[in-house]
Amino acid sequence: MTASPTLDLALRLSRVRANTPLIHNITNHVAMNIMANVLLAIGASPAMAHAREEAAEFAAMADALTINIGTLSPHWVDAMEDAARAALAAGTPWVLDPVAVGATAYRREVGARLLALSPSVIRGNASEILALADLSDQANQLSSGRGVDSTAASHSAQDAAILLARHSGAVVAVTGEVDLVTDGRQIAQIEGGHALMPRVTALGCSLTGVVGAWVAETDTGSTRDIFLATTAALASYAVAGELAAQTTKGPGSFSVAFLDKLYALDGDTLTQHARLEITDAP
Repeated sequence: MTASPTLDLALRLSRVRANTPLIHNITNHVAMNIMANVLLAIGASPAMAHAREEAAEFAAMADALTINIGTLSPHWVDAMEDAARAALAAGTPWVLDPVAVGATAYRREVGARLLALSPSVIRGNASEILALADLSDQANQLSSGRGVDSTAASHSAQDAAILLARHSGAVVAVTGEVDLVTDGRQIAQIEGGHALMPRVTALGCSLTGVVGAWVAETDTGSTRDIFLATTAALASYAVAGELAAQTTKGPGSFSVAFLDKLYALDGDTLTQHARLEITDAP
């Protein structure tokens, strides 16, 4: 695979670095620290504000909002819904990370409620996308998810991702050994990363913040532009992971090297190492 000529990876990276978008993240307890560090390394400005009393106000002033349902509680869910509504009212893009959405009845309920609030992007592993597609009533009997770790390969969720994108109007990103991104009309496949990445807690959750940073810097805010921005975000993550693994031997050293590679990533390196392909959806 080679980088698509329709996607200027270097330009999209430079926009994030130049504009330092403010990304409001309502994420889980485990992910907050590493997610903030990842966003700082890539050039964005993270905010971790989850109190219902300020969530809507924060979302309205941010350049993008991300919502991760990893550690749910009723008060946090109220804040998530308030923030999503405020983002919609302000025209602010928001990204849904439906962590383990198929695992419990409560997660399925919350996932369905947030899906109804029109996220710009949905990012999850294959099991999560299968489960969320099942909740959308567009992919019956597809769900096999059990938790945070995917029990299915990303390619197995391709049909569900396309249906979910078409039904919800969101761009859907399925992350795994090969990442998939679709807007229901086209599919991007991104290779790269490394097997150590799932061994470092919250790197997946942190990717959701990076998607938010890229989506915040779109030209038009159109679904097509959001699709390309999401694809670029995943490509940058994959390249940083691949490069970090060249000098590390385990998850501890990989975590440090990954932050360093994100921080050092430039347009030429990203363009040279990115492996992706964009095709029409079936």
